[in-house]
Amino acid sequence: MSGPDARPAEKNSALACTTCPRRCRLAPGALGACRARRNVGGAIVAESYGRVTSLALDPVEKKPLARYLPGTLVVSVGSYGCNLTCPFCQNWEIAQAGEKDVRWRTVAPDELVAATLEARRRDPRVFGIAHTYNEPLVAWEYVRDCAELAHEAGLANVLVSNGCCEPGVLDALDGLIDAANIDLKGFSDAFYASCGGTSRSLACVRGTIERLAADPRCHLEVTTLVVPGMNDGEAEMEGLASWLASLDGGRARETLTHHVTRFFPHWRLTDRGPTPVADVYRLADVSRRHLAHVFVGNC
Repeated sequence: MSGPDARPAEKNSALACTTCPRRCRLAPGALGACRARRNVGGAIVAESYGRVTSLALDPVEKKPLARYLPGTLVVSVGSYGCNLTCPFCQNWEIAQAGEKDVRWRTVAPDELVAATLEARRRDPRVFGIAHTYNEPLVAWEYVRDCAELAHEAGLANVLVSNGCCEPGVLDALDGLIDAANIDLKGFSDAFYASCGGTSRSLACVRGTIERLAADPRCHLEVTTLVVPGMNDGEAEMEGLASWLASLDGGRARETLTHHVTRFFPHWRLTDRGPTPVADVYRLADVSRRHLAHVFVGNC
């Protein structure tokens, strides 16, 4: 194995996982907070590698990607685990789960690519693979290996992620991601703390978005879920959208797509109703002061 976490160590020593800002320190055999990475034999490995819980053929607009190959289909694949614990998680059954909590089957990278090529043979609208549903980057090695084979086969790669990763993970995926939708859940450290993040989580997400926005090989869209009482203030949306517009030397104002999405009660956050539709449209209008391409979702 190669990459930022492939570092040998004494078998009896703990290792710091370098995948995300949590920096879990794992004793031999210990599992990270994401439930997907473990210290095995003196190296931190993606234990969830190739363990697929979800496999579906989706419209690309469902990712959501509004301005990337509209009208096409993508093979969506997910595993288990996440490095955040957002109380409103809509895929909590797999994202907040470990290997013993869900049913999974092993799908090797070449098998996933072969299945996608077969899907394209049956329907030429199929263009590639989307890593989604849980947090794909807790097993970034699987994303990398699938993406390399996909490119060799003429398929595109889509990443749907919370973006909460260290730069070394993005180094490993450099040039492999053709389109991405990154969640920018809020624009304060306090909001990310409410999602189980660390003091560096927002900075890492911003770094991911900034890097992808500047990559001409990657089409980037960003999603913000508007949660009543948590991130539904105009001032927060103003700061978030103006920052997005400033990326890539200000070119993101015209190139980046922002999805402002309606919250519905899920998992641990059921003490409030859905976001009022009027609030979603109001905050989308705030974003439009800065960005040319803003869409509302779940309304």
